[in-house]
Amino acid sequence: MDRKNRVYWRAIFHELASSQIQCNRIHRSKKMTAAYNKFYINGEWMLPADKSILDVINPATEEAFATIGMGTAEDVDAAASAARAAFPEWSQSTVDERKAVIGKILAGMKERGEELAIAISNEMGAPMGLARTAQLGSGMGHFANILSVLENYEFEETRGSTRIVKEAAGVCGFITPWNWPLNQIACKVAPALAAGCTMVLKPSEIAPVSAYLLAEIIADSGLPAGVFNLVNGDGPTVGAAISAHPEIDVVSFTGSTRAGRAVAKAAADGIKRVTQELGGKSANIILDDAPDFAKAVSGGIIGCFGNSGQSCNAPTRMLVPKARLAEAMEIATAAAAKASVGDPSDENTRLGPVVSELQFNKITALIEKGIEEGAELLVGGPGRPEGGSP
Repeated sequence: MDRKNRVYWRAIFHELASSQIQCNRIHRSKKMTAAYNKFYINGEWMLPADKSILDVINPATEEAFATIGMGTAEDVDAAASAARAAFPEWSQSTVDERKAVIGKILAGMKERGEELAIAISNEMGAPMGLARTAQLGSGMGHFANILSVLENYEFEETRGSTRIVKEAAGVCGFITPWNWPLNQIACKVAPALAAGCTMVLKPSEIAPVSAYLLAEIIADSGLPAGVFNLVNGDGPTVGAAISAHPEIDVVSFTGSTRAGRAVAKAAADGIKRVTQELGGKSANIILDDAPDFAKAVSGGIIGCFGNSGQSCNAPTRMLVPKARLAEAMEIATAAAAKASVGDPSDENTRLGPVVSELQFNKITALIEKGIEEGAELLVGGPGRPEGGSP
C-alpha cells in the first residue's frame, strides 16, 4: 500500500471513530426489528420466489433483531440472468464511468457509516469501537483503494510485438462469510466493478444486514441494472446454485474448508474460475532472539482476541523455545486475564460475544478436547465468562 493510501486509511479510521453521538444513542435505546426480506435483482427489490423468512440473531442478546428472505435456485437463476444481460454494456464501460459509480458507493458508505457499523455489531457481535473502525473502515478502504488503482491502471499494453488487453472475466458469483461481513464483500465487489464484471452476491445468512444496507447504497449509485445483484440464503441452497450456475463464469468464496470443497466440486462441471480463502490455523513463531520476548508473547495473545478470535489471521498457535515455555505461559496468562467480555454497544467494551450458539459450542468442545488430551488450562475455560451474554 503506497503512502497516499495509508494516509487515506488513517483518515477513514479517524473519521469513523469520532462519528458516534446521535446514532450511538439510537443503538443503545432502540431495538432493530427491521425486515430485510427482499432481494436486489436487475435493479429492483423483489421478494424471494418462495417467500421463506429467517430470523437474524444478535449474539449479544440471543434474540432476533431482524429478518431476511431466504433464496432458492430460482432466485439465483433470475440474478445470474440479469448479470449476464448486463455484462456486455458494463464490460465496455469507460474507466471514468466505473470510477464515478465506485466514488458514489464510497460516499454512500461514509454517509451511512454509523448505520453500517451498528448493523455489523448487531449481526455478529463486534464491539462498536471495532465495528466503526476496523470492520467498517476496511470495507470502505477497499473501495477507496480501487479508486486509487483505477487512476493509473493500464487495461491495455504492448510488450514487444504483442498487444495485451485485460478484459472483464465475466459474471462473478460471490459467497462471503460472517466474521468480517462488509470487508469480505467489499474486497470482492469493488475490484469486480472496476474490472467491468457483473455479479451475484450471497452474503452469510448469519450476518446479512450490513450487506443489505450496502446493496441499498449501490442501488443509489447510478450503477446500471443487473450489474450488481443480491440474493440471501444458505450455502446448500443459494451457495450451491451460484457455484453450479451455467451463466456464472467466476466463483469467489471465503469460508470453511468443508464448504470450499463443496463449492469447488459444484463449479467443476462448468470449468469455472474458482478462487477461495479457506479456514486455517495460523502459527505464531517466537524465537529465542526476539528483541522483546514479553511483548511478542503478549502481543500474540492480544492479536488472538481481536474480533473475539474470529479472524482467519488470528495467531492461534504460539510456538516458543522449550526453554522459555514457563516464561511464555506466565506472560500469556497475564495478558489473557486482562481481556474482559462486555456488551458490544458499550463504548468501553473491547471483547464481544462470538457470533452464534453453534460457534460457542464448537469453541467449548475444542477447549474440553484440549484438556482431555492433556493441555494445561491457564485462564478461562468452558462456560460463559463473567459479563457474557445471558
